Amino acid sequence: MYGDAEVMRHRSGQLREQAADLRVLADRLVGRAEAAAWQGRAADSMRLRIRERSAQLRELAAGHDSAADALDRHRVEVERLLAEIDAAQRRVETAVIRARVGAAAAGDAPPDEQDHALLAFVPPPPGHRDWLDVPLPER
Repeated sequence: MYGDAEVMRHRSGQLREQAADLRVLADRLVGRAEAAAWQGRAADSMRLRIRERSAQLRELAAGHDSAADALDRHRVEVERLLAEIDAAQRRVETAVIRARVGAAAAGDAPPDEQDHALLAFVPPPPGHRDWLDVPLPER
């Protein structure tokens, strides 16, 4: 399997939730520091340090959002590839069934070259990307 789209969707959602939590934490830290009744140079230094740390938390949140976006793009590509593999697998399986029906209908007559290749076909595992490389005879 090349990726489970539902797992990726869930994980990107978790990353977005963590990003939101980090932003809330940053806002809460700044709010609490600003609301402190403490005054003086040390208090000002603490507030500056908290604002710097909250900016770092927001950068971290942005990184989580970027990772979620990248995972979503990957998920879309995985879904596209899996759909393409599924369509190729159905086309090949349909061609093999037609060859088998044709061979059964022909009775003792030998299958033509294309049908012979289809009858001898050994399929890749279901959902494998090798389905994309299976050549189909032109009919």
